Amino acid sequence: MGWFFRSAEPPAAKPTSADCIAPNRSQRVRCWEARDAFFKCLDANGVIDSMKYKDLATEKCGKEDIEFGKECVASWVDYFKKRRVMEYKKEQMLKGLAKEDAVKMDVPLPPPKG
Repeated sequence: MGWFFRSAEPPAAKPTSADCIAPNRSQRVRCWEARDAFFKCLDANGVIDSMKYKDLATEKCGKEDIEFGKECVASWVDYFKKRRVMEYKKEQMLKGLAKEDAVKMDVPLPPPKG
């Protein structure tokens, strides 16, 4: 038999569709501009991964990071920061393959399942 406890706090309200409204065009543009300004600052200071090196990123580009967080939805901020690292790693891998004189292979994709 288990013990059952009643929480003193009411359960958190689930977000409704009204809470999850997609940004409009001008909001997206402001988000992208804030992202670009933040990434430009990171580039100028030699920081690739602003999540892993949060203290350094905050020290060097704190103002831009705050603006980025204000202008973009939190999930977008997280996505863009992770994508920046992924794109950097991809670029480094391709440069390494080019140095090794790797040969690009065109492999056909299987037909889509329908």
